[in-house]
Amino acid sequence: MRDTIIIAGSLAQRPFAGGHTWQFLQYLLGFRRLGYDVLFLDWLDEDMSRDASGQPCAVGDSANLDYLTHVLDGFGLGGDFSVSAGRDGQTFGIPRRKVLERVRSSAMLLNIMGFLDDEEILSAAPRRVFLDTDPGFGQMWQDLGLATLFRGHDDYVTIAENIGQPDCGIPTLGIDWVTTCQPVLLEEWRRPEGTVSAKWITGIGAWRGAYGPIDHNGTRFGLRVHEFRKFAALPRDTGQPFQLALEIDEADARDLQMLEEGGWCRVDPRVVTRDPWIYRQYIHESRAEIMIAKGMYVQTRSGWFSERSMCYLAAGRPVLAQDTGIRTLYPADEGLVIFSTPDEAIRGARALDADYERHSSAARAVAEEYFDSDRVLPRLLSKLGIA
Repeated sequence: MRDTIIIAGSLAQRPFAGGHTWQFLQYLLGFRRLGYDVLFLDWLDEDMSRDASGQPCAVGDSANLDYLTHVLDGFGLGGDFSVSAGRDGQTFGIPRRKVLERVRSSAMLLNIMGFLDDEEILSAAPRRVFLDTDPGFGQMWQDLGLATLFRGHDDYVTIAENIGQPDCGIPTLGIDWVTTCQPVLLEEWRRPEGTVSAKWITGIGAWRGAYGPIDHNGTRFGLRVHEFRKFAALPRDTGQPFQLALEIDEADARDLQMLEEGGWCRVDPRVVTRDPWIYRQYIHESRAEIMIAKGMYVQTRSGWFSERSMCYLAAGRPVLAQDTGIRTLYPADEGLVIFSTPDEAIRGARALDADYERHSSAARAVAEEYFDSDRVLPRLLSKLGIA
């Protein structure tokens, strides 16, 4: 019997978000590719459940659950999930008794952002591993006494690869952090054959997100909006076409005007990232990515690198990426072009355009060398002492 790795995450709670979905798929498919059995755990209650028209409904009738089952079926994982239905104790997929059996015999339970808080399941796992994918926020909340994310686990992993270094501003909280980048399953992101005819340099993301800036030790650590404003004139200054699949509220009227005046084209992210296949198609149809990070990641010199950018690279799409402390971690000028200032971003965009085919080939090579799940996941298991 093969070892099992349990992944806890939030597909049902965030349906129709293809990029968010891929974050979990890379781990599920990557560990399965290494020879592990996998089990995905999720939970959903009626406060979050919506039917196809957006109206509240029972979990079993929800578009949330339909989305999760459709996605996992599509990747051959239809028999490898369990969704707890919150207050009423229902379970969809593998029943709770079987879940507990598989958790008890697992190699580890990987709890992404501490999403799973079911004490019975957590206590059944022989190895509880917390995976921090939004570094800086949780650490500062805990340091300020506002929240306690990091407890109840045996190991703590973060994608802030510079945490603990002298120039990294994320508090360690006395935790012995294990660092990793995120994995990308290369076979799912093969570079399409032929010359790329797409014209758009694209970006995908949320303008503000679910929470606000943090004041910590006299510094305000911001969001993507606070960094993006510095680069708002990039399309106009380069004369190149930039397109954003941007989640932004119409109440941000001044910022919307700024983006329009800067030359940014916008598309509805609910259309172009609606599921993992449409999301992947949007990336394949892009010429390159513009990656502007949250202020938290930039200001702390965290070493954070977007899993979305890894998908672009694996698809042979160059990435123009804002520096979050990654210059010393990854190549900075072929395939992956790193910038800090508006002038550097302008030069980087022009360099990509001037020799696109070279940068396109180099992008895939960077993904193969640094982010291939066949390299990243065994390295993570080795750091955790799991054979």
